[in-house]
Amino acid sequence: MSFLNLIRWKNLLMIALAQLLVKYGLLEPFGANIALNSFEITLLILATICIAAAGNIINDIYDIETDLVNKPNKVIVSKSISEKLAFNLFIIFNVIGVGIGYYLSHLVGKSAFFSLFVIISALLYVYASYLKQTLLIGNIVISILVSLSVLIVGVFELLPNITPENRTLQLVFFKIVLDYSIFAFVINFIREIAKDIEDIDGDYKAGMNTLPIIIGRERASNVLFTLSLVPVLGTTYYIVYDLYQNPISVIYFLAFVLAPSIYISIKSFNAKNKKDYHHISNILKLVMLFGLLSLLLYKFTF
Repeated sequence: MSFLNLIRWKNLLMIALAQLLVKYGLLEPFGANIALNSFEITLLILATICIAAAGNIINDIYDIETDLVNKPNKVIVSKSISEKLAFNLFIIFNVIGVGIGYYLSHLVGKSAFFSLFVIISALLYVYASYLKQTLLIGNIVISILVSLSVLIVGVFELLPNITPENRTLQLVFFKIVLDYSIFAFVINFIREIAKDIEDIDGDYKAGMNTLPIIIGRERASNVLFTLSLVPVLGTTYYIVYDLYQNPISVIYFLAFVLAPSIYISIKSFNAKNKKDYHHISNILKLVMLFGLLSLLLYKFTF
């Protein structure tokens, strides 16, 4: 169980689910000219979750000091799993993920796509070892990487099969995937700010320069509240201007995306302690999940 918690198996499942939803909830049912068969999408998922698992491991290795303060009961590296074993697992998962990415890139005839896996792997290491300690840069980088886990399906599925005849339709599908990746970026970025406020004590002890440490917990909480309005306004706009003719989609987004987003804004405005920010972080994860699950609605509403 310690191993599963180390690689953050629930987060890995969400990545796999998101990628399956893009393929089987959006692209395949609507006849997009896709490049990956079932075996190849499995390879893409494996490559992505292996690299993500490696990122989670190296993050825990570098976070030992802060985690001993922020969440002493959940520390895995140095307690349940030795630091040496954790680092070896980090190397193994990276080699497997990048290796599968290399093979898959050649399968689809786009060897340059291999660089995506190398860049993501490298950024996860740099994030854990350095960028996480810098003001907002680490938050932005990790949120971009989360969004790439969605966007990479569009890259591998759509771009290799673009022709002059189908370019317009392929780009329409790619834009939809891009919209979902932007949604993932926004939600994760807000969640990163909430987590930084939650973990301010341990981060301060470790000498990190996160937003709440630089400007203070109260001002950071105000920033969190302001940012929490972005998905509220964005979802409202999407419902009013894009979904108004599809009552099923409207009801779904009102109940499972907009309502919890408003709840997060209210909680962010009133948050006072570590428990409040942890709760906000968990609800944001649910909002991301429900947002991604909305891909299942396309076959019923469009």
